[in-house]
Amino acid sequence: MPTRLDDLLRSGADDHPALTYKDVTLTYRELRDRVARAAGALRGLEPGARVAIYAEKRLETVVAIFAVAAAGGVVVPINPLFKARQVEYVVDDCGAVLLLTTPERARTLTVPAPTSMIDDLDAGPGGVTAPAARVAAILYTSGSTGRPKGVVLSHGNLLAGARSVAGYLGHTADDVVLAALPLSFDAGLSQLTTAFLAGAHVVLVNYLLPRDVVRLCARHGVTALTCVPPLWTQLATQRWPVEATRSLRYFANTGGRLPATTLARLRETFPQATPFLMYGLTEAFRSTYLDPAEIDRRPGSIGKAIPGAEVLVVRPDGSVCDPGEEGEIVHRGPLVSLGYWNDPARTAARFRPFPPGADEIAVWSGDVAYRDDDGFIYFVGRTDDMIKTSGYRLSPTEVEEAAYATGLVTEAVAVGVPDEDLGEQVALHAVLTAPATTPDELRRAMERDLPRYMVPRRFILAAALPRSGNGKFDRAELRRRAMT
Repeated sequence: MPTRLDDLLRSGADDHPALTYKDVTLTYRELRDRVARAAGALRGLEPGARVAIYAEKRLETVVAIFAVAAAGGVVVPINPLFKARQVEYVVDDCGAVLLLTTPERARTLTVPAPTSMIDDLDAGPGGVTAPAARVAAILYTSGSTGRPKGVVLSHGNLLAGARSVAGYLGHTADDVVLAALPLSFDAGLSQLTTAFLAGAHVVLVNYLLPRDVVRLCARHGVTALTCVPPLWTQLATQRWPVEATRSLRYFANTGGRLPATTLARLRETFPQATPFLMYGLTEAFRSTYLDPAEIDRRPGSIGKAIPGAEVLVVRPDGSVCDPGEEGEIVHRGPLVSLGYWNDPARTAARFRPFPPGADEIAVWSGDVAYRDDDGFIYFVGRTDDMIKTSGYRLSPTEVEEAAYATGLVTEAVAVGVPDEDLGEQVALHAVLTAPATTPDELRRAMERDLPRYMVPRRFILAAALPRSGNGKFDRAELRRRAMT
């Protein structure tokens, strides 16, 4: 029985394919050997020391993730879409003792930690048996106050999630899982853990064009594919030859509501594949899924709790809502993370006993939902100003800070506007420093500091922005204006 993250690699048969990137495939024996050598290169790492990884998906990235765990460290995977400002913040915030990256990425950074090239880990002297700390990983996700917050996950969290999700998805050693999501994303990391638990084969892809996904499905006989709604929307318009679809056993959605038209098109494209609609939050890794047999009977539902978890809809006082009554999603059980890194105030606000006064800590999601008479849950929206776009939750404050950093605006407010493909698109209300500045100039300036998914799709310029009675920007009014 696995007890820590790197134990998952023992599940696969020695000569069975474990991991493919481009034209190279490692068997489970070869992957374990490379992880052992890389862990040896990390000899002397203090138990619990944080090691940040900033690289695209490649063999070395996966090796590094499991080697850090084998060496007793805490892995901090950084979204490869992050720009220098976000990377440097994460490295500093988690107190990383080492940053593993590529030469190209290293040249863009100035970080407060030693930096090594991720390829160098493969030259280690041999295995290491340093004890593993309870903490396995810190995943950074946008926070409502602007800066990303680090969600602390234990080995137990990751293993419980792997067992639960692999169970309801029915993973076996015969599966070929196309890893299309970022490994810094809870669902992306889950693709590795659920596949390796079953001894399955993982194929890595750095998404460039929708046809790349189609091509790899055909080449490798992919059986399992999980994406976020914007990617599914693009994939639904592709031409899928029979060799790309005939092996697909299931397709799954996470990171936001899948438009009904997209779901219908995917079911036509993959008639033999089972659709799984999932909901999760980084603070609890995974939370709910809709039984495929219920999709037509309960359109729009995010389902019920995954095996081993309990997910409820509750009132502010902690009492459980009646059917049809809106309340906050609360998740409890072995997948509830340990809190936010180095942030006791936000941890205390979000991670609270449930029911109130009990010993067990639950995560209060900030998501509003209701349940029907049979206990199926329906997502309504957020209780805060967070924007959900392209499968990511992002903070309006972080977008606004990037706008101010350009020097081109004197006032800026970012809001989310409903979008059929993206979930929400980012709209930025701004007052310009110089009236002659164009929206394209502001966009280009912000692109230097922000990942593509954070860059506003719309710029709404004004002479002044409305304020509420207490002098704050009137976000509700600005959201209304952005929708008209």
